Amino acid sequence: MEFDHIIKDLKNKQYRPIYFLHGEESYFIDEIAHYIEKNVLSESERAFNQTIFYGKDVNHMDIVDTARRYPMMSSHQVVLLKEAQDMKSLGELLSYVERPMESTILVICHKHKRFNFNSKFGKALKKDAVVFESKPLYDNQVPAWISAFLKKKKLSITPKAAELIADYLGSDLSKVANELDKLAINLPPGTEVNDQHIEANIGISKDYNIFELQRALGQRDVLKANRIINYFAANPKKNPMPVLIGALYGYFSKVYVYHAAKNLPEKELLSTLQLRSNYFLKEYRASARNFPPAQAEKAITLLKEYDLKSKGVGYNSTGKPEGELMKELVWRLLH
Repeated sequence: MEFDHIIKDLKNKQYRPIYFLHGEESYFIDEIAHYIEKNVLSESERAFNQTIFYGKDVNHMDIVDTARRYPMMSSHQVVLLKEAQDMKSLGELLSYVERPMESTILVICHKHKRFNFNSKFGKALKKDAVVFESKPLYDNQVPAWISAFLKKKKLSITPKAAELIADYLGSDLSKVANELDKLAINLPPGTEVNDQHIEANIGISKDYNIFELQRALGQRDVLKANRIINYFAANPKKNPMPVLIGALYGYFSKVYVYHAAKNLPEKELLSTLQLRSNYFLKEYRASARNFPPAQAEKAITLLKEYDLKSKGVGYNSTGKPEGELMKELVWRLLH
């Protein structure tokens, strides 16, 4: 079952006896568990009818005994098993899964990895429980998720600002959501979030970031690119070499692909380049003019070389610090 479907059913008070939440992305698991914890029962009902266990500290008998109780002065009781991946006797819940209490809502949170359903316990879950797999988003899906998240907070965001947040914070949705909540608290409803809002509330510089460096390189703006990379070199903890190389590799790979796909219809071209709007397509068109196929291919080769240098493999016998490698890389990309 999908995340939005589960939340919709919960809001409509359509409850199921067992929810098994598993997967690599903890954010969606936490959101479902949190909603059930805070909304299914009233505050007075929770005192007698809500129990939270942690996998490391509990055995299956404790959970079964609690789940088989009848609720007190309520139609339901809620039993939450958090960090279920740490519970050694999790599979022993098989007998309860096969015959659950209709008045109990048992929520099992198995985080950080996908659960293997080949066991009898796993097959029983797939048959009798609501099973939700929380999958991590691909990097190119994060900006759209940011836009959707802020829309629920009655905020919008420019495409550039969404890309900026995604590039800076990565695909850890719990971390991203925490920063977006800051925006929602500090900005009035209806605001369109831009670079200035991000710099003021999240601390991402609107001038010195990987997004602006990519643009400067694509435009062959030597002065701007050097100004940004000097800032990166002076702040290596905020701008680590692996992140820089990964972002630029993705950027120049798209420039290279653009040359092969540029005659496609615009919609297909956007899909091929994994871009969300024409706003970014214009930038790649300009970059492709400055980096014809041979130059784009050379840029990708350089990035592979400097990835090895940064790791001390093969090329980097001099042991240069990351800051110097960054400056050297940008110089070679531009010359």
